[in-house]
Amino acid sequence: MALILPLKGKTPKIGKNCFLAPNCTIVGDVEIEDNCSIWFNVVIRGDVNSIRIGKQCNIQDGAVLHCTYKKTQTILGDKVSIGHNAIVHGCEIENNVLIGMGAIVMDRSKIHKNSIVAAGSVVLEDTIVEEGSIFGGIPAKFLKKVDSKRADVFERTAKNYVKYASWFDSKIREI
Repeated sequence: MALILPLKGKTPKIGKNCFLAPNCTIVGDVEIEDNCSIWFNVVIRGDVNSIRIGKQCNIQDGAVLHCTYKKTQTILGDKVSIGHNAIVHGCEIENNVLIGMGAIVMDRSKIHKNSIVAAGSVVLEDTIVEEGSIFGGIPAKFLKKVDSKRADVFERTAKNYVKYASWFDSKIREI
């Protein structure tokens, strides 16, 4: 069973039809909306500030979501995919964003909608990723605009992860 820990009077709130892997950890001031999946070895630690996760998000294996004490929250919009072993720290990520495997997104960064942060990239503090952009590298820089070949990746990935979650929990429905 997932480890869900209240802390300092705040208990994580989990929406309907969410899959929580049995070894994920969710602590403190965390709100997760409906149809999300939190995968194996994920840590979502709302101990020093709040974390908000929108609808139909997937936080993949080994990812860590955290924030900075009294300074930054972590906010994810709807249909956000956080890749395996990514670190998302004290930043805002709008709707329909893909954060690639092993990427790091740092404090006060803002990833606008319909954007991709490439696998292994490091998005430095205060970076703004404009809508529809692909950023990559260390430090992450603008590479190109999301083209029509990639435009469906956000919806497709979100739907796929709802499906994958349903394989583990019969309460998860396909969308």
